[in-house]
Amino acid sequence: MSPANVVDHVAALRQAISEWRRSGQRIALVPTMGALHDGHVSLVRLARSEADKVVVSIFVNPTQFAPNEDLSKYPRSFDEDRQRLSGLADLIFAPSVEEMYPPGDSTRVQVAGPATVGLEDRFRPTHFEGVATVVTKLFNQVQPDVAIFGDKDYQQHRVITRMVQDLYMPVRVIAGATLREPSGLAMSSRNRYLSAEDREHAAILYQTLKSCAEGIRAGDDRDEVVEAGFAVLSKAHFQVDYFEARDAETLAPPAAESARPLRLLVAAKLGTTRLIDNFAV
Repeated sequence: MSPANVVDHVAALRQAISEWRRSGQRIALVPTMGALHDGHVSLVRLARSEADKVVVSIFVNPTQFAPNEDLSKYPRSFDEDRQRLSGLADLIFAPSVEEMYPPGDSTRVQVAGPATVGLEDRFRPTHFEGVATVVTKLFNQVQPDVAIFGDKDYQQHRVITRMVQDLYMPVRVIAGATLREPSGLAMSSRNRYLSAEDREHAAILYQTLKSCAEGIRAGDDRDEVVEAGFAVLSKAHFQVDYFEARDAETLAPPAAESARPLRLLVAAKLGTTRLIDNFAV
């Protein structure tokens, strides 16, 4: 099976899409930063079920990385990614940094609400502005009917959903389910930084989320359950940034007697690798 077609300029992207539009075809976009794994592939398959044509973007977005983060070390495997998308994507959009942020580029999308609730934003304060900006650019470039994001990046999904609502963007945002390794570890491009032993150990994140969610559902005190979950991970040699129960829609801390759906969210380092995950309560 031949690799998917690739364009790296907006003009070529729009030309291809305009032909699909003229024939009345629905278009789905799956934004990625490459280093694709089976979780990404599941998102592309979901996109295929929602539209006639599928565009996958592969772009390591510099504006969502802080100066102390791993932009230069972020895994890049474009040839492998292109092969993975054979028969699944109709077009790969793989722009350069200069194409996405040309000289003089000075506009950024400022976000609040779910982007400023003290989770990822507490540790990566410029992250969601970078995400919102690049997603807005991609939405304007592709003008998709539907866009697919992974549920593993739950706060990101809520930020983008809120942005689309607030700015009346004509795109339906869908979250694809998190794919997991046999141990329960959420699939992530960063998992390749883990040794085989660490990959097994990292599954404690998922096990702890699941156990705590079951405890809360059973009526155990929510704060005590969350505190115990944090302690379990700390004792298991994770450096925990946060382990919290939040309102599933707004990501605000829930009221004591709230009956609204909750989400448990965690971010923790195992060695030098930072992992995130979440679980519905």
